Amino acid sequence: MAKKVVATLKKEGGIKYAKVIRTVRSPKTGAYTFKEEIVTEDKVNEVLAKK
Repeated sequence: MAKKVVATLKKEGGIKYAKVIRTVRSPKTGAYTFKEEIVTEDKVNEVLAKK
């Protein structure tokens, strides 16, 4: 399934996208989970800066 996501993010002539994967710690259990977002390449730093 990961190959499908990568293939769809690399379309020619369109907007370039990036898949951002962040670790988030649960305040209730203390366990780490992963949050995935697909954003345009120019907004990657903005997404990583927010909590």
